Amino acid sequence: MGARLHPGGTGTSFRVWAPFAHSVAVAGSFNNWSDTQHQLASEGNGYWSADVPEARAGDEYRYAINGSHSRIDPRALAVTSSVGNGIIVDDGYEWEHQFRSPPWNEMVVYEMHTRTFPDKVPENVTLFDELMAPENVAYLRELGVNTLLIMPTAEFAGDVSWGYNPAHIFAIESSYGGPRKFKAFVDRAHANGFAVLLDVVYNHFGPSDIEHSVWQFDGWYEEWEGLTGGIFFYNDWRARTPWGTKNRPDYGRDDVRRFIRDNVLMWLEDYRVDGLRFDMTVFIRNVDGSDSDAPGDPRNLGGAGWTLLQWLNDEVDRSQPWKLTMAEDLQGNPWVTKETGAGGLGFDTQWDAYFVHPVRNALVTPDDSARDMGAIRFAVEHRPNGNPWQRVIYTESHDEVAASNGKRRLPDAIHPGKADSWESKKRSTLGAALVFTSPGIPMIFQGQEMLEWIPFGDEPMDWTNYDRFRGIYHLYRDLIRLRRNWFDNTRGLRGGSVNVFHAGDDKMLAFHRWDQGGPGDDVVVVMNFSNRTYPSYTIGLPRAGGWRVRFNSDWSGYSPDFGNALSYDTVADGASLHSMPCSGNVGIGPYSAIILSQG
Repeated sequence: MGARLHPGGTGTSFRVWAPFAHSVAVAGSFNNWSDTQHQLASEGNGYWSADVPEARAGDEYRYAINGSHSRIDPRALAVTSSVGNGIIVDDGYEWEHQFRSPPWNEMVVYEMHTRTFPDKVPENVTLFDELMAPENVAYLRELGVNTLLIMPTAEFAGDVSWGYNPAHIFAIESSYGGPRKFKAFVDRAHANGFAVLLDVVYNHFGPSDIEHSVWQFDGWYEEWEGLTGGIFFYNDWRARTPWGTKNRPDYGRDDVRRFIRDNVLMWLEDYRVDGLRFDMTVFIRNVDGSDSDAPGDPRNLGGAGWTLLQWLNDEVDRSQPWKLTMAEDLQGNPWVTKETGAGGLGFDTQWDAYFVHPVRNALVTPDDSARDMGAIRFAVEHRPNGNPWQRVIYTESHDEVAASNGKRRLPDAIHPGKADSWESKKRSTLGAALVFTSPGIPMIFQGQEMLEWIPFGDEPMDWTNYDRFRGIYHLYRDLIRLRRNWFDNTRGLRGGSVNVFHAGDDKMLAFHRWDQGGPGDDVVVVMNFSNRTYPSYTIGLPRAGGWRVRFNSDWSGYSPDFGNALSYDTVADGASLHSMPCSGNVGIGPYSAIILSQG
């Protein structure tokens, strides 16, 4: 499909789906934009095709449908702009690095936006180049993350966007650098040890008709409340989405399903990304984004969206089962990550609404007595289908920190207008400790690690915070290293087992993490959700013997105004407590976390 160069670059084959067209021709820079010179032949099944020997890599082109209906190729791999011309791409790339992404229980995800992550982009350097500039690679490698989640890179309207207004889902955003630069970015990321996950948007196209190549593509549409979208879209009430009135793809039409399936496989196979995050899947499986999947409910699109998502996940599992598919569904529905053979959607993991929302609520609550420890306990223990890796846990994402969504960065939400206050630093880093010590795939959003408090928008991050709050960056670095078992004494943080053995009215939380158990594996995490220091607090412990403090978030090295509360190594030689066989004393500061292990 689309425009494909012949081997050796001597000519191009064109193939397009236009079932209601009477004629299709390809016009381009190779034929002086003639609407008649190169006619495509009908295959008799709604598809049209032709070989054009004169068309070469770099040539621009459009389809002339019914003589004058000039449209950009829906399968164009590059475009001059969202409303410009398609570009014939030589999609050959000499990959330099073989890469296998880390196991899902070892992933630490860093969500980033191509345009706003870099500080300053030198002239004649593309954004994709700058993402993997040496200083940015060094920054991310020291931080310790090993998986980059890139917000959508498909061509969108204009040059500045988050990417959730896809205009051409097969084309790489031209202002970012185009397809070859994106491949080079993935290649360099792999060379530096980073897996790459890509955000994709199939719950809507557009949102407006001028923003998408497939709007009324071959001239056909059915009338419903004004102009409707044509062959790629529903042409009735099912077309409505929160992002536009008539822009939901027709998930029940086989050719549209293949269009989306081919796009999924393109990212994984041609661009070698290591997984995909599917934006708002609840609006693919349900018209109004509710969690109803009752048979016969018209909101469920006759099950078309559900079976499409199952098919997509089955196709990925068939061809590249080690690659991760991640759903943003946010309904807490365990069927999202249940196997397709059991009737589920088959996603490997999903963003966990049962973690982010109760944890953020607890952290922003100013009154200690109002903090819901039961909700925090459930956030730690939640295991969709009994599998902790079926959830992604976080306190910040692009949605949670965007001013356009009425949201704030967590430090600013804790103390509005005083995000650099002691309270903001203490409670936001307490949330970070919870993310990196709870079972699940941990994720942070760009800038979180240096106390970014400007809401996410179209402006670059405030990189001056890296110098102002270097200690906070080191706090995140230290947590990530412990999460990844950097020093071979916290293996349990990569394990799937957890026992929250204490969640008291005094706002203290303690839990045990382990994989196989034993020295170097068993980890105990103690968290204080109150503004009170405990010089000696007795907790249960799972094993007798010495326990060493590996992390104390109250250390003044992380911030000069932290109290440096004494958090000492302890010995588990006391009586059983909190349903644990032993007990010992620990010291802990206010709004602080400590991590202990043996060995």
